[in-house]
Amino acid sequence: MGAGDVSKRILLGRKLRSSQLGETLLPKRIAMPVFASDALSSVAYAPDEVFIMLSLAGASAYVWSWKIALAVALVMAVVIASYRQTVHAYPSGGGDYEVAMVNLGRSAGTTVASALLVDYVLTVAVSISSGAQYAASAIPALEGHEATAASLAVVVLMAMNLRGIRESGRFFAVPTYAFMVAILGMCAYGFLRMVTGDLPDVESADLVIQPEAGLDQPLTTLGLLLLLARAFSSGCAALTGVEAISNGVPAFQRPKSKNAATTLLLLGLIAITMMVSVIVLARQMGVRMVDPHDLDRLSRDGEPVPPDYDQHAVIAQIARAVFDGFDPGFYFVITVTGVILVLAANTAFNGFPVLGSILARDGFAPRALGSRGDRLAYSNGIVFLAAMAIVLILAFDAEPTRLIQLYIVGVFVSFNLSQLGMIRHWTRHLATERDPAARRKMTRSRAINTVGLVMTAVVLVIVMITKFLAGAWITILAMAGFYMLMRGIRRHYDHVALELAADEDDKVLPTRVHAIVLVSKLHKPTLRALAFAKATRPSSLEGVYVATDDEATQQLLQEWDERRMDVPLKVLHSPYRELVRPVVEYATEIRRANPRGVVAVYIPEYVVGRWWEQLLHNQTALRLKGRLLFTPGVMVTSVPFQLRSSQIARERELRDDLRVRPGDLRRGKVDERSRKDPR
Repeated sequence: MGAGDVSKRILLGRKLRSSQLGETLLPKRIAMPVFASDALSSVAYAPDEVFIMLSLAGASAYVWSWKIALAVALVMAVVIASYRQTVHAYPSGGGDYEVAMVNLGRSAGTTVASALLVDYVLTVAVSISSGAQYAASAIPALEGHEATAASLAVVVLMAMNLRGIRESGRFFAVPTYAFMVAILGMCAYGFLRMVTGDLPDVESADLVIQPEAGLDQPLTTLGLLLLLARAFSSGCAALTGVEAISNGVPAFQRPKSKNAATTLLLLGLIAITMMVSVIVLARQMGVRMVDPHDLDRLSRDGEPVPPDYDQHAVIAQIARAVFDGFDPGFYFVITVTGVILVLAANTAFNGFPVLGSILARDGFAPRALGSRGDRLAYSNGIVFLAAMAIVLILAFDAEPTRLIQLYIVGVFVSFNLSQLGMIRHWTRHLATERDPAARRKMTRSRAINTVGLVMTAVVLVIVMITKFLAGAWITILAMAGFYMLMRGIRRHYDHVALELAADEDDKVLPTRVHAIVLVSKLHKPTLRALAFAKATRPSSLEGVYVATDDEATQQLLQEWDERRMDVPLKVLHSPYRELVRPVVEYATEIRRANPRGVVAVYIPEYVVGRWWEQLLHNQTALRLKGRLLFTPGVMVTSVPFQLRSSQIARERELRDDLRVRPGDLRRGKVDERSRKDPR
């Protein structure tokens, strides 16, 4: 085993057989942190966005914060109820994509897929950027380096997910449940202090917010509605990640759909409780927040805040005030919040690769995305997602407020098309179902999806109106780009399938086979290639040598005659010392002279055992193969000659195969290896 293999085993663990896929299925207690961490973690930044948007009209607009929280909670409850129908109706893991594809057609399915792909990339970028901001609140050394820290966190998270969903889920379970305990415990303690009249103010409570220009006068009804719509659309970021469970149903233990639906219900109850509690508590404690780029709108005692003022997140301010005099409580909340924001991206790392594999199966994505890695995870999808997220983090300097404007457009596009698809699903089944009980259940499910469609459609319109110029147009362009790319990939695969379809003409044999053996010297590899070419019994056979040096050419011709080779040698003179072009042109001329024939080119190649030896050999052969593969009617065959180093590498691999590893005795492999290796 080479150094690369050893490093891979250390980072990823031992390989898993395909038959071990069932061992990676998740019970509900692990599935909850794996698939629900994204929706739960939105509690850490959705309240911030609500207060930031309301601050445009000054702190007096904060009176609407709890009403916006209730409106977001209502939408979340309806969406979760709708997705509980989806996981029962479509348990194969396609989620919104499968619902839209089956019920609305290919265009709608591709639109949903493009929206989800963009959403998953943004989920990683927003979650980890927000986590980096929380880390900077607790660790001053990270201030100004949030983008670098966030990028490193993406790389670490990628490596963990490459080890497999079950193993990463076990690791993520503890911090996710710790986050639930921390936030719910903090809110419960805060409400207890509020009831007893001992609730302190947060650090920003004494700040004064100057309304944005144009909003410093009493708002008209239309202006107030627009302001509340902007705050509501930002708060709806809390709904991101709800759809992840419907995409991950195959990862649950049996009964899959029932366990997924139960996990969805628990997710909804916990997320709604946490979000509403944080917003209400923040309002009672006097939180003051503005856009990080508008800190000049904040003042204290009539003086603007200093340029280096650090505006901490809502949860950080609440925790510091609630646990005043008890620093461990504050650091516990901040730590688990930062960790959960990083781990929330794990939802995307589980959803994106699965969706990518389904798209690859349907021909809308490169087939490499459908391949499982050593640990049975879709490794290529995981790496691609990490790379895209790092690009976004660096481009937006890890600022969640800038990224979140791009965030929820794709989510609600998929929500709407999914709800519409489910309505058509139930309508189609109602047309053939005759059992009254089943019809009542389907009618109830269709009503739930109809309410969900109405609500998500309203939210989508609000989001498009309020966020289009703030950055949502970038998301729409990205979705359009993914859409065109996927349709282009599908067209390519369709065209290739048509070209590869077998017909009667493929049974016709070539009229003749003209074999060419490339000769560089008269040595063992050349003699082996000549012998192999003879064994194939071609119509004609000749050696071909490209002459670039007169002395070397004369020496080869002399050796050819002395050995009395029974194969003619064709010398191609190359005045410009080119090796590849003369061979390609000669093969093309032969093919042109006999269009129904085949030119078979045999290339001797060295087989070496060390990576650096490959750099010293076979370079001309690689260039030749690359050119000849594009030449119609030319077949290329590599004739290997194993050098001594290749045998050493083979013996090393054999020793590694025979070595007894931990667990081999339990698996019954020791006796078998002992018979192979008498030593």
